[in-house]
Amino acid sequence: MAQRNTYFQDEIIEKKIDIKQLGRTLKYVLPFKHIFMLVGFLMLIGTAVALISPLLIKHIVNVVVPDEDYKMLAVVILGMGVLAGIEIAITYFQHTLMGQTGHSIIANIRKEIFYKLQELPFDYFDSRPNGKITVRVTSYIDELANFFTNYVLLFLIYIIRIVVVTFFMLGMSVPLTGIVFAVVVPLMASVCLLRYKIRKRYAKNRAMNSNRTAFLVESIMGEKIVKNYNRVQLNQDIHKEVNDNAIGTFWKIVLLNEFNGPIVEIFWNLGTLLLYGAALGLILAGNSAIDAGVVIVFTTYMGHFNGPLTQIAVIIQQLSSVTANLEQVFDTIDTPVEIKSEEAAIELKNVKGDVDFDDVTFAYEEGVNILEHFDLHVKSGETVALVGPTGAGKTTVISMLTRFYDVQEGKVKIDGVDVKEAKLDSLRKEVGVLMQDPFIFKGTVMDNIRYGRPDATDEECIAAAKYIFADKCIDKLKDGYYHQLDERGNGLSEGEKQMISFARIVLKNPSVIILDEATSSIDTETENLIQQALEVLLKGKTAFIVAHRLSTIRNADRILYIANKGIAEQGNHKELMELKGLYYKLNYSI
Repeated sequence: MAQRNTYFQDEIIEKKIDIKQLGRTLKYVLPFKHIFMLVGFLMLIGTAVALISPLLIKHIVNVVVPDEDYKMLAVVILGMGVLAGIEIAITYFQHTLMGQTGHSIIANIRKEIFYKLQELPFDYFDSRPNGKITVRVTSYIDELANFFTNYVLLFLIYIIRIVVVTFFMLGMSVPLTGIVFAVVVPLMASVCLLRYKIRKRYAKNRAMNSNRTAFLVESIMGEKIVKNYNRVQLNQDIHKEVNDNAIGTFWKIVLLNEFNGPIVEIFWNLGTLLLYGAALGLILAGNSAIDAGVVIVFTTYMGHFNGPLTQIAVIIQQLSSVTANLEQVFDTIDTPVEIKSEEAAIELKNVKGDVDFDDVTFAYEEGVNILEHFDLHVKSGETVALVGPTGAGKTTVISMLTRFYDVQEGKVKIDGVDVKEAKLDSLRKEVGVLMQDPFIFKGTVMDNIRYGRPDATDEECIAAAKYIFADKCIDKLKDGYYHQLDERGNGLSEGEKQMISFARIVLKNPSVIILDEATSSIDTETENLIQQALEVLLKGKTAFIVAHRLSTIRNADRILYIANKGIAEQGNHKELMELKGLYYKLNYSI
């Protein structure tokens, strides 16, 4: 298991722009190459149209005004209006096409990372806070969407515009083009230096935002504990600290960003003065190619030059965060799915329920074994209870059976089939788990019962609930089985949540049933109902019960006391009580 990253540990490390990460996006972009080609063609037309208008202004200044040709003036103005309309239409189609394409690209990335999260092992989620996983599939993807739908298009437009403007300027005057470049080059150097400093601070800001999100998610999920342990004030102080860190790094970015405007203004004014001075000098030197119209055109073209160049610097800054985002997203997508069905996996059918643990060794962290050379053989229909101190490995045993985790050494078998060689969906179908903390999804009670069998009829769901006496709780709800439940079942008691989740497993009808502290939050009356149902439910099925309540385990065929990386004691309740060992002491402490 990887070392757990917490809300106060920075996840993002400042790195340079990673071209490899951008290259990996090609597989998402290539399906839309025809759209990109069309957009590129529209960009060329749009850029050419945008650069013709200054030439018309030149014609007005040099020809129309001196000749007082007002008909021509009207024609030129009309032409400029037509060009403006064409440019607006082209811009609209460009942005529409790129917006749709960008969102389609991001939708595919969203789908891939979500699908991957469904396949990743528990170890991945155990080693990362929920908030930092959430930020990868929300904020980071949202930033990518913004980049692909906006900045990619602008970047292409600016590059094309700079190239075309350069050719236009060179065709009119090489000396004046040199003046423009003499101003633009130091401008770009200054802006790039500023953006480099902003980029370093932006990476830190992203890390602080990630930490803040992780803390918020953790606090929301643990809201009841926070209040119960009077942590409200302390949590407010912690939030103030992580929030101040995020805001502080953001304001440093804002302050640096404010220098961008003055830098551009200084170089723009300097460039304008140099341009006018150079033009005047060329005119005085007798250069007939330079006139007032040319100066106006060059001034306009310099604006077309300066604007895109400074924006390209901004986009380069965005590229650094985009590649960092891509790295985190691809880190999730690239995480190997070690727990999966092999190509030649065996479909488990007609499972009897024989379970064997053969010389199993398991560790969550390398070098720290929870179980060593663990052997356990359970016959079909046998009920085995697991007891022992916290952290001894009770839940670990059942987690290996369901392949929530894989063993490092040895084998776990069902009906003689190594669970690693079984098809994962068939294994999970035949092994049903009831957790201590039942998860209730937003939706109706019926939807929650049906969760494991989407094809089940309402009648089958109701029958499953009645079978486990859950109907006694469900009938009390306003709309019964069609009562709308809030997220995580808010508004239900813990016992009611457990009863609904119990009905869910009854409907699933697995061959092997695992109850992991499944009755710890249920009142005595409800537990008595469940005990009656268990006698019917577990009849003929293999069952593993992890529980602290004596009433839940005393009727088990065999009880295992898990300690010291293995089975310290085993037998039925009577035998272990007579032994007066660890189990005997445990019962007196209950």
